[in-house]
Amino acid sequence: MTTCPCQSDLPYEDCCAPLHRGEPASTPEALMRSRYSAFVRNDTTYVAKSWHPDTRPTGLMLDDGDDWLELTVLDSDADGDRGRVRFRALRRNGKGFSVLEETSRFVREDGHWFYLDGDSTVSNLKPGRNEPCPCGSGKKFKKCCAA
Repeated sequence: MTTCPCQSDLPYEDCCAPLHRGEPASTPEALMRSRYSAFVRNDTTYVAKSWHPDTRPTGLMLDDGDDWLELTVLDSDADGDRGRVRFRALRRNGKGFSVLEETSRFVREDGHWFYLDGDSTVSNLKPGRNEPCPCGSGKKFKKCCAA
């Protein structure tokens, strides 16, 4: 039994897997979490299907070199068929780390939530040598990924 990548503490099969197989998300946050899980799993098909056709990029490609490490939902709400989720995601890219912070907009059509777009910022994360390593190893950064 694998824990879901969206960090809900639920098994993947009970959390994001049903959405990845086509079940509709119940809330914008559930859709956003399932999209994060799809990024972790490099599931381009699901990312594209969950993106509203009016704003979906053509030829969507996910960066195979990114290693998504942590998701924190900061805020989420829905008002009728419109929703918003603010989140922070930590990723390792190459030998460094970065933080993506985004406020995403969602719309519900025919009972399905879709990602519309988002306002995002990406910043480099430079942990101190004696801080816990962002990779989650439990070691100090200097003894882990900085080595």
